[in-house]
Parts: sequence; C-alpha cells; structure tokens
Amino acid sequence: MAKLFGFSIEDEDPKSKGAVSPVPQNNEDGVDHYLTSGFFGSYVDIEGVYKTENDLIKRYREMALHPEVDSAIEDVINEAIVSDSNDSPVEIELSNLKASDSLKKMIRDEFKRILELLDFDKKCHEIYRNWYVDGRVYYHKVVDEKKAEEGIQELRYIDPMKMRYVRQQVKDKKDGLVTRTPAGTSSPEDFKFPEIEEYFIYNKKSNYGGGGYNPANRSASQSAGVRFTRDSIAYCTSGLVDRNKGTVLSYLHKAIKSLNQLRMIEDSLVIYRLSRAPERRIFYIDVGNLPKVKAEQYLRDVMMRYRNKLTYDASTGEIRDDKKFMSMLEDFWLPRREGGRGTEISTLPGGQNLGEITDINYFQSKLYRSLNVPTSRMEGQSGFSLGRSSEILRDELKFSKFVGRLRKRFSNLFNDLLRTQLILKNIVTPQDWEVMSEHIQYDFLYDNHFSELKDAELLTERLNMAATAEPYIGKYYSQNYVRSKILRQTDQEIIEQDELIAREIEAGVIADPNAPIDPETGQPMTPTSGDSIDGESGSVPTEPEMDTSGLDDVEV
Repeated sequence: MAKLFGFSIEDEDPKSKGAVSPVPQNNEDGVDHYLTSGFFGSYVDIEGVYKTENDLIKRYREMALHPEVDSAIEDVINEAIVSDSNDSPVEIELSNLKASDSLKKMIRDEFKRILELLDFDKKCHEIYRNWYVDGRVYYHKVVDEKKAEEGIQELRYIDPMKMRYVRQQVKDKKDGLVTRTPAGTSSPEDFKFPEIEEYFIYNKKSNYGGGGYNPANRSASQSAGVRFTRDSIAYCTSGLVDRNKGTVLSYLHKAIKSLNQLRMIEDSLVIYRLSRAPERRIFYIDVGNLPKVKAEQYLRDVMMRYRNKLTYDASTGEIRDDKKFMSMLEDFWLPRREGGRGTEISTLPGGQNLGEITDINYFQSKLYRSLNVPTSRMEGQSGFSLGRSSEILRDELKFSKFVGRLRKRFSNLFNDLLRTQLILKNIVTPQDWEVMSEHIQYDFLYDNHFSELKDAELLTERLNMAATAEPYIGKYYSQNYVRSKILRQTDQEIIEQDELIAREIEAGVIADPNAPIDPETGQPMTPTSGDSIDGESGSVPTEPEMDTSGLDDVEV
C-alpha cells in the first residue's frame, strides 16, 4: 500500500492484547463494507434510485433546487443555525467537565480558533446546508508537520463527490485474510482477527473509473487518487445509513418519491388545463347533395373564408395571421348532408373543476412530512402565535426535537476538529480526550419559541400544584416528596439549590424564610446583636396595663 498523505495521531497506551473481538470497530457512518482484493459481486438496483454515491449526491442537489424542497430546507437550517449580529451561532459548554479553570480557558480559546478557521460566523448557513443536503461533509486539516505543536493552520472544504472513506482489511503475507484459530487453545490472545485500516481517497475529477464509485464493487482500480490518513480529514455524516448497500444517506432521501409524484401531478395538471380550458366551437356546414370530393372542397373554402387565426409572437411582440396552421385547441368544422338542420354553430364548454387542486395540496403536504417539516409552515399566510401551549401544534414540538437531533449530529464536526487541535498543541492526551469528550457540549443559539413556551407553562403548572400541596406538607407529604415528585427536581438539583439558597441568605440577597415575622410590618425581624428594641437586654416593651376597677358599674 502506498504511503498515506497527512498526519496521524497514535495512542501511546494501546489496549491490552486480551481485549479482542472478531467484530471490527464501529464507525460513525455505519458503513460496514470494506475494500479488499479478490472476487467482487455486484447488485441490481431494482428501485432505480441510485447506483453510485455520486449519483445519489447529484440527486440530492437537484432536489434542493425545487422551490418546495428549498423552502423546507431553509426552515430546518433557520431553526438549527441562528445567525445573530452580536452572538456566535454556537458556543462550547464546559459546565459538566471536571477540569481546572485554566484548562477550560484553553479549550474555549482553541474552540474559538476552530470557528475562525471555519469562518463559522459568516459561513454557518452555507456549511450547515452543505452537510444537510449532501448528507456528509469533509474538511482537510492543513497542518505543518514540522511544527505540529502550532495546531491546525487551515481548513479546506472538500466536495463529497471527490472524497471517499475506505475501510480496508490489511492483507497478511502468509495467510491472506483468512482468520486462524490455533488448535487446542481457547485464549482470546491466540486468535488471529483481520486488521482494519481506515483512510480517505481524494480524486479531483470527482469520478472513479469513469462509472463512479460503486459501493458494492470497491475494487483497487477504483481507488486511484491521493490517499489521506484518517486523522487528517474532518468527517461528519448525517447518521442515516442504507444498511443494504452500505451508503450514507441524506435527510432528503425520504422525499425522493414524494417530490417525483408532486412534479408529475403538477405537469399533468398544466397539460390538462391547456388542453381543456378553452371553449371551442363546432361548425356544421350544410353541403347538400354534393359529391364527397366537392363537399370536402366546399368545407375547406368555407373554413378558410371565416377562419381568422391571429398569433402573437412573444419574442418580437408582433401579431401575424397563420391560417395554414391548425392546432388541437381550435374550432371543429363538420359537413352535414341535405335533410339535416342546415348550417349550425354550437359551442363546446371548457373543462370543469379546473380550480380543484386537492391532489396538489395532498402531495405537497406529503412532501413536507417526508422532510420532517410541519405542514402548517407550508402555508405562507399562517400566523405565529405566542399563546398557551394548547395552541401549539404537536408537529412543532416534534420539529423542535428533530432540529435538536440534527445539532447533536452536526456537533461531531466540532468534536473532531477540537480533538485534533488539543492533541497537536499538547493540551490533552488522546487518553484524556476519550474521557473529556463525553462531558463537552455545544450550545447553539435558540430561536424556536414553541419549546420555550411549553417549558414555561409546564413550570407554571408545577408551581401551582406545589402551592396547592403546601398546606399538606408535614401532614400528608414531606418537603422532599413535593420537590422530587411535583417540582420534578433531581437529587443533584436539590443539593445545588439548597446551597445557592443558603449562600444568598447569608449574603442578604433574599430573606430567611424561617426568621420571625413582625406582625405590624410583615417584615422579618432581625434584632441586633445583644440589644433589644427598648435598649435593655432581655426585656421587650409592652403596652401599660389599664385600670379596670371603675368599669364594673358602667353600663355598656
């Protein structure tokens, strides 16, 4: 195998030899096919959707140019990536990471550096759209290998049609790819499993072997081009995989059939209206007892005499008379023999129910559903309400969750770039990154108010229930039960809130709820140290006693 281009990050502490498995390591794109040498099979695409990955990407890009599909894509991108003039579209969240403040600061600085290399503030919409439409995105990490400690110098976008990800089985010189099991042993260390090598192939012609890169026939002749190491390419997929063919799909894949059906219905509707809409006349010409040839000549003379076909040339703006042409939309001239009703002119009505577009609306809503976009957004006249959550459609909540999953998947691109940057600059080790990556989150700017309204109303209902249950605390329910079951606070949240409340009471931000209340003012009583209100320690002033001895004889 030829030398791979780029750099590679090696783990200094490999896993134990006893930790072996016959199953290859899982890959993020879910592709389980390998490029090997030897006999290859082929497959027949019965559905006719695609034969190569290039054909698939071309189809996705053509679909994105359709007005309805483009509108749905823009709805998804506008919800996922919110471009604001002041804030960055995405920020790194390290609150769950157990590390020193200095390390967190370095991670934040390197993440800002990555956003600068991507020019994410300006190109966030373009980057996200390329990933969403194509179903994958590639970036080449340009690194000066002589000065690797300086990190990534440049990030260059690669067209997915020019790049392929390959998982290849390393060929053994003695035994080929055959797996040996030594006789008389059951130790996993003695088993020999195939080794998998991962790399990328770049071809600037975006065409493999003339017929495209076939995922079912990955021969060595199709792998011509520059080979990149796995670590030198940032690779992020949509997460959708066709397991039967081992191909990464886009979220537009489900809409292929719906879009084709909508196109055919719209074309057929246009043809029907053009052919059925105009009214046409039928001229019954009385030819008497004329022979057939004479009758036809007479009919033609009458037709040419009364026909006036004026045509409008849209290119030049001229009106000319074309009497020698007769289209399917013109009038009908029919002969009538003697004994009939003579010459007659009648009118054929145009097509009926031309305003019925129920089938168009059906396929449009079906297209939107296949793209996971609420059908309510298809109507441009629909208003936006900021009322109760009962007024919010369930489709909007589903759409909000769908956008959240897309953000999680797209964050793998940031993870890949951040891992490379931190390891190259010797900030963390590969072992440290494996532990830290689980606690690193990415906070996107949020613009979907539906989920926010749902959470606000849910919190309001919980607080109302807690207020209702307050008289029964200590009688039927404990305080911990109300906080955990009604307010839905976790044990960790209860501990954190108690600490914050105690800290704010001590700082004087909020009043102590257990302090005695002054009956006159209604404010908590906070006596000064060692002194009472009247200046004498231990005594509280009271009102003077009234003399009631003379009130016994007084009539009330």
